[in-house]
Formats: sequence, C-alpha cells, structure tokens
Amino acid sequence: MKKAVIYTQRVELIERYQERRDCADQKIPLFLEACGYVPIPVPNIISELDKFMETIKPAGVLLTGGNSLAKYGGDAPERDVMEYQLIREAIIKKIPIYGFCRGMQIVLDYFGCELKNVQGHVAVKHNVDGEWGSMEVNSYHNQACVEIKAPLQIMARSDDGVIEAAAYPEKNMIVTMWHPEREMPFQKTDIARVRNLFECAETEKQ
Repeated sequence: MKKAVIYTQRVELIERYQERRDCADQKIPLFLEACGYVPIPVPNIISELDKFMETIKPAGVLLTGGNSLAKYGGDAPERDVMEYQLIREAIIKKIPIYGFCRGMQIVLDYFGCELKNVQGHVAVKHNVDGEWGSMEVNSYHNQACVEIKAPLQIMARSDDGVIEAAAYPEKNMIVTMWHPEREMPFQKTDIARVRNLFECAETEKQ
C-alpha cells in the first residue's frame, strides 16, 4: 500500500467573502503522486498537529511555496506558526522533510539563517552548481540566503552566490529554491531525489 506524504498550503485572503483560505497548486499533489505517494494537505489552522500526524503516519513532509514569512513582510503568520510546529514534530518523529521555495525559506529561518532580498530570481531559469552537480532550474523568489549556519549544508548555489539548495542529512532533510511541480514534465532528477529521501528514511526506521 502506498504511503502518504503531507504537504503544506499557501494562505489566500479573499476580501469579498472575508475569508482566509488554504490552497495549493494542483500540480503539487500530481508531483507527489509521480513520486509514488498519496498526497494529503495539512491545514494552516490546526489545534492538534501531533495527533494529525500520528493518524496519517506520513512517510514524509513537503513544505511548499507561496507566502513570504511574516517577519519579512508576509501576511500569513498562522502558516509560519504551523510550519514551525510541523518541522519540530517531523524532527522528533524522524519524518523526512523536503521543502521548496518558501519551504526552503522557513527551514532556513528555523535554523537561524537570515534571508536577504535578491534580484533577478523571479520567473527565470538559471544555472546552479554544487554537490548535486550542475543543472538548470526555475526560480520564483525574492528572498534567499548567501550564507547558512550549521547543521545545514550547502548543496547548490546560483552564479550570483545565492544558495539554491541545502541539506541536513542527519535529519533526512533537503530544501531547494526551485519548484519541482512547475516543470512539465516533472524532472526525473527531482522525482528521484524526493523518492530517495523518503524511502531511505523509511528503510532506516525498519
């Protein structure tokens, strides 16, 4: 039976209805299905996240894009709170984490890395290079890091020095600034990286 992976959602403010809505690009669950998992969204307002995770027993956690962090001008503080708790719970329960774009930013912030405003990283393709080799990736972000703190390790940088990928191998955690779900078709390297992350963690538990 396929394992589940829970994924986070952006917050959209719908003034006409006075609503704050959780939502996600439909390509995100499609990407998780391509990786071999059952996608399950997690709400940004949840009183017992630990019980939610205990019920789902996810093979992994996907921290998705959208919404700047509140401390950097974002308007979804409830998402920051939930994702901080989600990262803590995943580490405690030894559940692997993959985060992209904002998902990388929240992980960087969690480990005390300061984000900087960057130029030329929105709606472009650029090259990155590092531990994972050289590749062309998409880019949709205004903020990033040029230096990070231990225990995070740099996996890839863009030509202008921006850190585009990082990892915390001991905790089965990888993050990228690029969006794997925005590549059509999905890149085999992105699928393999995510699948390997979640499957290796599952093997370690057995």
